[in-house]
Amino acid sequence: MSPGGTFRLATRGKGRPLTVHTLNELLLVCSLVLLVAVAAVRISSRSGLPSLLIYLGIGIAIGQDGIGNVVFDNAELTQVIGYAALVVILAEGGLGTKWKQIRPALPAAIVLSLVGVAISVGVTAAGAHYLVGLDWRQALLIGAVVSSTDAAAVFSVLRKVPLPARITGVLEAESGFNDAPVVILVVAFATVGPVDPGYVLVAKIALELAIGVAIGLSVGFLGAYGLRHVALPASGLYPIAVMAIAVTAYAAGAMAHGSGFLAVYLAAMVLGNAKLPHWPATRGFADGLGWIAQIGMFVLLGLLVTPHELVNDFWPAVVIGLVLTMVARPLEVFISLLPFRIPWQEQALMSWAGLRGAVPIILATIPMVTGIEGSDRVFNIVFVLVVVYTLVQGPTLPWLARKLQLGDSDAGAADLGIESAPLEKLRGHLLSFAIPAASRMHGVEVSELRLPPGASVTLVVRDAKSFVPLPSTVLRRGDELLVVATDPVRDAAEARLRAVTRGGKLAGWLGTGSNGG
Repeated sequence: MSPGGTFRLATRGKGRPLTVHTLNELLLVCSLVLLVAVAAVRISSRSGLPSLLIYLGIGIAIGQDGIGNVVFDNAELTQVIGYAALVVILAEGGLGTKWKQIRPALPAAIVLSLVGVAISVGVTAAGAHYLVGLDWRQALLIGAVVSSTDAAAVFSVLRKVPLPARITGVLEAESGFNDAPVVILVVAFATVGPVDPGYVLVAKIALELAIGVAIGLSVGFLGAYGLRHVALPASGLYPIAVMAIAVTAYAAGAMAHGSGFLAVYLAAMVLGNAKLPHWPATRGFADGLGWIAQIGMFVLLGLLVTPHELVNDFWPAVVIGLVLTMVARPLEVFISLLPFRIPWQEQALMSWAGLRGAVPIILATIPMVTGIEGSDRVFNIVFVLVVVYTLVQGPTLPWLARKLQLGDSDAGAADLGIESAPLEKLRGHLLSFAIPAASRMHGVEVSELRLPPGASVTLVVRDAKSFVPLPSTVLRRGDELLVVATDPVRDAAEARLRAVTRGGKLAGWLGTGSNGG
């Protein structure tokens, strides 16, 4: 749009379009929406409501039947923007996924993402057909669409709830993995004409997942190798490069007819565990992009929905949601996790924590774009289902974790956000971090850190004053430390610092590994 042009949202019916005459006015509208959404995060954190409901509410409020009376019906544009936002959200989630935490949970997450999706689709579709009266294509579409747990919802809720590492690992990996088979199923069911036989769908899913895994891991390892061996001229370039590599994985995977969503998640997870330079800055940048993606995606989805059309589909959505939440999800968790002998308390929590969010709503636009009969009703049912059950499940998840006695007692020992800057000429690294309030590094002397030869604490900043520490200097909460480490011992130095912050100076003898990951 040129500065003097006119911007108009797509409209239908007798609605009054939102018309913006200049680029400045468009920027003003967008910035105001962002400011309101950011302020809503505070409301969300205090009330316990998932933030996606706040953003959807903003979209509905300025849309048709709302105070803005803006009518927006471009499902294709919504789908494209939603896919782009989902790529960013998956990348941000992958960057924050700890390999050490997810590795033991990987087999269970993979089974849950494949076998579990199949069970969920079948049970939910049967409920939609026999209890609500939808035809089989619409029922299968809804069953497939709502079988995907939403990465944004899961990542945002789980990181506020102190759960054992195994539960968090399974749920985070599942939300990152199950988008791929679900997208394949939704596209197959939304194709005009007969649906492919079951064995063809299974073969397609297997092939696309294999391609996505191969490309995601390849791009991730190559990108991490490059970023660790090439010193960029400015620290601000590292976050941009990391996100660009992750998006490249998605594009390469999709162009190779593989699962781009799986590729971007795996590539980001490899990058997130590669101990790249300037990592806290990169995480902050990715976190900010993730928030923007969520806000834009949910507001747009709120604009797309027509509130007065939801009334007739409210109770069908509630019934299908009950089948999904109380039957399909517990059944898929129980059957999928049978080989892993996971306690029933953890299975119960995983069943309740199968959160749905923007992903099912975005996937519900696929049949609208392809022109499947009844696609508007499918979208409305999915929208109501997601809103109602997110409103119920999200705020009650911490309560259920406490009732099942599944709190993580070590959650207070926060990990260190270690910033690393390459010292190219010295073949070393400058590590910087602040000692968190809950860290067991408080009260430890510098000599008791037992850093490997080739690494040493060179400076401590305390109460806005810096000094060179002695071996007997006692470290305190809030201290900022500068550690210089040569290239061969950089990883060992980081691992030791992370171990001490969790287990104190006796970490190596009290069961806390020295490779604190």
